[in-house]
Amino acid sequence: MTAAVGRSLREAIGMAKAAKTMGASAVMSHQPVDPFAAPAAQIDYFRRLAETSPLPIVAYVRADGFTVDDMLRLAGHPNIAGIKFATTDILLLSRSITASDPNHALFVCGLAESWAPSFAAAGARGFTSGLVNVAPHFSLAVHAALEAGDFAEARRIVAIIEPFERMRTKYRNGANVTVVKEAFALITGLTVGEVRIPGLPRLDPEDRAQLAEVMRRLSAEARQ
Repeated sequence: MTAAVGRSLREAIGMAKAAKTMGASAVMSHQPVDPFAAPAAQIDYFRRLAETSPLPIVAYVRADGFTVDDMLRLAGHPNIAGIKFATTDILLLSRSITASDPNHALFVCGLAESWAPSFAAAGARGFTSGLVNVAPHFSLAVHAALEAGDFAEARRIVAIIEPFERMRTKYRNGANVTVVKEAFALITGLTVGEVRIPGLPRLDPEDRAQLAEVMRRLSAEARQ
């Protein structure tokens, strides 16, 4: 189990220690969200957390502006097990993977199934997924296709799930978690609660109706 940690460095370290007592095997930390954050200092944040954390760290990199040297400073730390690479800078990803020691941190596609084929071609292993919570058949099929090197099949499946993933990008990605939670509620009938602001708390009626149709089509595709 990987636990989420974050906020200030002091808070993140405290959360990592608490996560160990709760039985977690690793922690994942988002880079600090600050309008005046310097990229190199954000790397320092991850490294200082890794130096103090009793558990291995997965560094969640989402902003632009990092260099290959920044990525190597992350990948080379002995307590950083993985880098969730969640920007569209494929060139930086490719160069970083090529330059890093393959025995160090694993680079993972952090932009879900839609970007997984491109990231896999650049050397990333695996991908994160929101879809897996509501339609795991497609997520597993994309993973299997990429592991087999069948990029055509991976792209075919990505085209099927594209309407769901596109809904998650609405409102500057503010609906990312909202769409997953409401899709889960639709297919299970369970109440899962609203997304915490500043994420989009809930979908409006029009978007909810669109999501219901998207889920209906995914269900029909899964039965074929």
